[in-house]
Amino acid sequence: MSAPVRDDAVLSAAAALARARAGGATIAPISASHGIAGLAQAYAVAAVNTEARLAQGARIVGSKIGLTSLAVQQQLGVDQPDFGVLFDDMEYLDGDAIPAARLLQPKAEVEVAFIVGHTLAGHAPSWAEFVRAIDYALPAIEIVDSAITDWRIKLEDTVADNASCGLYVLGQQPVALGRTSLAEAGMQLYRNGKLVSTGSGAACLGHPLRAAYWLARTMAGLGRPLQAGQVVLSGALGPMVPVAAGDELHAIVDGLGHVGCHFI
Repeated sequence: MSAPVRDDAVLSAAAALARARAGGATIAPISASHGIAGLAQAYAVAAVNTEARLAQGARIVGSKIGLTSLAVQQQLGVDQPDFGVLFDDMEYLDGDAIPAARLLQPKAEVEVAFIVGHTLAGHAPSWAEFVRAIDYALPAIEIVDSAITDWRIKLEDTVADNASCGLYVLGQQPVALGRTSLAEAGMQLYRNGKLVSTGSGAACLGHPLRAAYWLARTMAGLGRPLQAGQVVLSGALGPMVPVAAGDELHAIVDGLGHVGCHFI
């Protein structure tokens, strides 16, 4: 998945996405308006804005996997996963207040987060090497967000927009791998006390660890292996739901506990 030369289309698309997020106004799909076609070009757009964030002092603290749930794929009209970068200023903890003004058109989805305990070697890891490198699991809520008006995205649009990642919320009690069966774990998401989404670990590429393994091998192939201390958001356990200022979320993942937040 080597990136192409950063031509005018890539640079222009990256600038348009950055302006949209900075200005709080969504834009038309860049796949159409800027002719961004194919994964390599879309990831090149994302890389431009990632490097700009790093130059501004942001730190990369992990990765997210997107579009691992069939239900979410059907919602968005795409048919394969993608990945994005987690920056340090995206992280919130259970019970925190989230400023809605940081987001454009947010939606929430419940996930299993993994904490990397050991840096993986540069080669694509075996399953055993990968499992050994993961220390803990946590329940998580990802607040996905798109700079594309009305979420009218193709795969290139979401990839270029850092996999439509806005913020994320982590539970506070880590659970060691092997303490629960993640594929069978049920999920319930409540918004303002009403059940709005259900699912299970199997909705995430069959098993959340399989999704994270896909990411580990993909990142190794890009020369960016997972690092000790990083967070991996492994993908949605069920359909995402829209959220707005005033909403309160509470999620339960069987075997992992609960996680929640509210929007101000």
